[in-house]
Amino acid sequence: MGRGRWRSVGSALWRSVAVWLVSTLTMLALAGILPDFQLQSDDGDSATRIAVTAALGAGAFGLLSSLVWPLLVRALLLVPALVLGLLAFFLNGSLLLLALGLIPDGRGEANAETAVVVAAVMSAVASATGGALAVRDDDAYRRRLYRLADRRRRRRSEGRVGPVPPGTVFIQLDGVGHDVLRTAVDKGLMPTVAGWLGQGREPSHRLTPWRTDWSSQTGASQLGILHGSNHDVPAFRWYEKDTGEVMVSNRPASAAELQRRAIERTGDAGLLALDGASRGNLFSGGAGQVALVLSMAARRGKENRSRAGYFAYFSDPANAVRTALSFVAEVGREMGESTRARIRKRRPRVSRGGLYPFIRAFATVVERDVVVAAVIGDMLAGRSAVYADLVAYDEVAHHSGPCGSDVDKVLQRLDRSLALITKVAEHAPRAYRIVVLSDHGQSPGETFRARYGLTLGDLVRAGCGLPVPRKAQHTHSGAEARSTVRAALRRPVEEGAGEHRPARRAEPVVLASGNLGLVSFPDVPRRMTREEIDLRHPALLPTLANHPGIGFLLVRSKERGPVVLGARGGEVYLDEGDAEDAEPDGLGPLADFGPGAADAVRRTDGFPHVADIMVNSWYDPQDGEVLAFEEQIGSHGGLGGAQAQPFLLSPLVLSAPLDDGQELVGAEQVHEVLRRWLGEHLGAEIPLVGEVAAAVDDSRHGGPEGTAFAVADPAAQDKTH
Repeated sequence: MGRGRWRSVGSALWRSVAVWLVSTLTMLALAGILPDFQLQSDDGDSATRIAVTAALGAGAFGLLSSLVWPLLVRALLLVPALVLGLLAFFLNGSLLLLALGLIPDGRGEANAETAVVVAAVMSAVASATGGALAVRDDDAYRRRLYRLADRRRRRRSEGRVGPVPPGTVFIQLDGVGHDVLRTAVDKGLMPTVAGWLGQGREPSHRLTPWRTDWSSQTGASQLGILHGSNHDVPAFRWYEKDTGEVMVSNRPASAAELQRRAIERTGDAGLLALDGASRGNLFSGGAGQVALVLSMAARRGKENRSRAGYFAYFSDPANAVRTALSFVAEVGREMGESTRARIRKRRPRVSRGGLYPFIRAFATVVERDVVVAAVIGDMLAGRSAVYADLVAYDEVAHHSGPCGSDVDKVLQRLDRSLALITKVAEHAPRAYRIVVLSDHGQSPGETFRARYGLTLGDLVRAGCGLPVPRKAQHTHSGAEARSTVRAALRRPVEEGAGEHRPARRAEPVVLASGNLGLVSFPDVPRRMTREEIDLRHPALLPTLANHPGIGFLLVRSKERGPVVLGARGGEVYLDEGDAEDAEPDGLGPLADFGPGAADAVRRTDGFPHVADIMVNSWYDPQDGEVLAFEEQIGSHGGLGGAQAQPFLLSPLVLSAPLDDGQELVGAEQVHEVLRRWLGEHLGAEIPLVGEVAAAVDDSRHGGPEGTAFAVADPAAQDKTH
């Protein structure tokens, strides 16, 4: 035992010395390259003296980085997360200047700009050297990982008796459809997933497709998956007549309200109520540990640490520097890709200028790195259940399309993240089952505006006899990453005052959710019937239904209930069996959208806040294309093609999601499967909320101790991982 301890101490000491030596050599090299960085007196020094000066400077910088940097980050907890990421360079440079000032006789000198460069390079080299040395020795690597969470693990294990059941990590690859995943595996882009599915070895996982609800977007899917109910979520954004406001799934206030409604409807805190963690999601899932969760960003105050994951990640200067450099590289990559697309006149194409390169870099670099680091921390801390969302693919596919070289690079990097999580699982204090899933897919196609020169709003105004602008306006994209960026910057996540609360109640409110459109008349306090719409605007429904870019409409007849209208197949009354009997293909206007379309549309018709007119775009079943009502060439939100076909990738040690021959339909059914899997090894430990009424009341007022929602234990914002 004593010999092993001395071996461990010796190994750690050797790695520290090696990192110091490499840092010293790096400092010497930089002093020779950079004219404004010197390690000698003005009169010159011997090579030995310069080497000693570099060793002193490298040692001082290393100690300051280890001791002072975490204190600086903690002192800056009120600074927006992305601002802290940019400050990382300057803080690191300041530490280097301080370290140079500690060298005797003032031999170390650099101007501020040079200090920033030197500090960044030295932090990156030191981190790479230390990591490489640790990884070479499995025992050392294991000890290094354990030390990251040792204090937490000891605290959490107090009083625990007997074997520890396995935990479960759910990784959501936002927007990656079932076919996209299969294609990526076949092309060799995702070797980790390929290995799980049995390429070159025995399979360890099974791949199961599932079908979304009509609203094929993250708000509806993730709410159903995490909270067991997505009732009354008709789209990504919709107008509610009783409040006069527009609900937007990725607006923090809306996300908080949707979560409250789901808890009230189910009486259940959520999938993660038992010792769970929610990372990078729209909703908490009832987790006691949350970070980067938009429903938590609705509350302000010192108790709310919804961005704590950013600070935990940036507390390591090497993390901050590496991510910042990758961020800059990703911005450059996007600018290069968009420039090539314009030069080659690639079609379809949408604007990728303005702030988009920075939003893409945030989604594909910052958000990915921070969320993966948080998941690793949760695993090392031994939490029972973790659910994390990686939005990288979804963001890029909206602007570059669901397939192609742009998204191929993103899929490769996501696979590397899965490989890292798998590696860490080998060193976690409990066994982990890694489940990967998606919330929806994406369907390709040009925008409605690009094809016809007008927006859905323009078409509705024409059908109502209202003036139409001469130039079609851009429709704001609803990509999730944009709101995540704004939350990280502590900026209000709003879509604009006009959309949040429509100004003119006499005019129709027209909203877009991918290729799903919603039309509401705010001056009528209830849902308008087909008969009322025809009486008020006799040309509106024929204008929409017969337009070549529209697949079908849903309205409600006063006498005959929900009716689907379209140029193909006429009209189908869903409550009268017409959906099964219509000619020529048995589904009327829904024929091209698959056998589950009628059920999905019928379910949405029963929502209290369904729009007066629900509009689904045209869909070409031959090539899978739709027409987005937003500025996206890869879209989701309605029916048609791959957007409604996500996947569930689960370990074989878990029971099959469904019996053979059955189909997994709807996010609520996915929730039931995931909850069953959690219970297979934890048994009765998976609880419902003990006092439903108290939980709902707490959720309205932010939950206990300032958290957003009541859970089994008081929610604590995670400030370490």
